[in-house]
Amino acid sequence: MSGTFPDQLKRLYQNRFAEGRQYRNLVWKVLAEEFFSRWVPPDAAVLDLGVGYGEFINNVRAARKFAMDLNPDSREQVSADATFVLHDCAEPWPLGTASLDIVFTSNFFEHLPDKAALSATLLEAWRCLRPGGRLIAIGPNIRYLPGRYWDFFDHHIPLSDASLGEALMVSGFELETMVGRFLPYTIVNSPEYPLFFLRLYLAMPWAWRIFGRQFLAVARKRVT
Repeated sequence: MSGTFPDQLKRLYQNRFAEGRQYRNLVWKVLAEEFFSRWVPPDAAVLDLGVGYGEFINNVRAARKFAMDLNPDSREQVSADATFVLHDCAEPWPLGTASLDIVFTSNFFEHLPDKAALSATLLEAWRCLRPGGRLIAIGPNIRYLPGRYWDFFDHHIPLSDASLGEALMVSGFELETMVGRFLPYTIVNSPEYPLFFLRLYLAMPWAWRIFGRQFLAVARKRVT
């Protein structure tokens, strides 16, 4: 699932995310409840892929929640209403075929060791989604971050909105939404702006074209 081992992931993320966790959770509460909820019905079965510290899955409203990661620390960060799965996402998932409505992932695909692992992950997402189910992905766009993209030691795959779009389509998905510029690059070691500014930013897509450095992809499993 990643080019680093579980114990390395644990140390890496403990160091990277040691500060600002409360603020990140507040940011994700706004994102989950006020933006991504448009694609997540309250009766949905949702998987947060590469759950990290659980900021999305802990704040999204869904009937059934699953959280997958290779970092053993993530288990302690996921809320009690979510089932944690310690698993390599490039291997067959321990989830039933057509058992999910939503697969969500944030800032994760770039951490996979190579494109073969990404392809295997997308095919497992396709298998586990119900017909018409959605994969929602956000992540840094190499098109707008040619240098800073590599500032994180565990970034391995360079992805743009175009290359991820192709990967999704060859994996059996049809694109509903692809935004090349969505959120700014990162809130790690960044100022903690008032949440009012986040709500204002989300309401002004024209501002995304100025400050956005991450893509937003929403893809549906084709109904055959």
